[in-house]
Amino acid sequence: MTKQYKYIGSQDIIDNLPEKSARVYVNAAKDILEWIKDSKQSPEYDSCYIATFIISTDSKLWINDRHSEHVLCANGKNVLSAGEITFEVGKNAIEIVAISNQSTGYCPEPDSWASVVIALRNTKIPHPDDFTSKFIFRKCDNCGQKNIVKDDWYFCAVCDAPLSQTWNFYI
Repeated sequence: MTKQYKYIGSQDIIDNLPEKSARVYVNAAKDILEWIKDSKQSPEYDSCYIATFIISTDSKLWINDRHSEHVLCANGKNVLSAGEITFEVGKNAIEIVAISNQSTGYCPEPDSWASVVIALRNTKIPHPDDFTSKFIFRKCDNCGQKNIVKDDWYFCAVCDAPLSQTWNFYI
């Protein structure tokens, strides 16, 4: 069974979610072009556009403005993965040139790539073979702080307590 991630971010964000998200379902490259036009996106650099993404529990790719919360893109629901995605828009093609699991609201594991690749294959948009940036998230069992593990340093950034070697947000 595919792992689902529930939102573990700030309750204030949940309490202040708008009723309707401006998210867009991506089924094909044309959906990216429509999203760019309709939401008046500007390229971050060159011809690249960065978006917040989630993979819904029915294995669909949804995107929203990069500055929006993942939980908004998910309409407050569980996800199979979440992060940031970069589209390079050329004259004749669109390609995904970068993708990460960077979402502190859901803290998905790098293994969530298995769900991402299913959704990406359905779009037929060329994409990397894995996350181009992988984040490892751990909750400190001592102080409760959310941590991003860097360079295999499994110690809390706040209280310096050892962090779990395994994903531990629902424990």
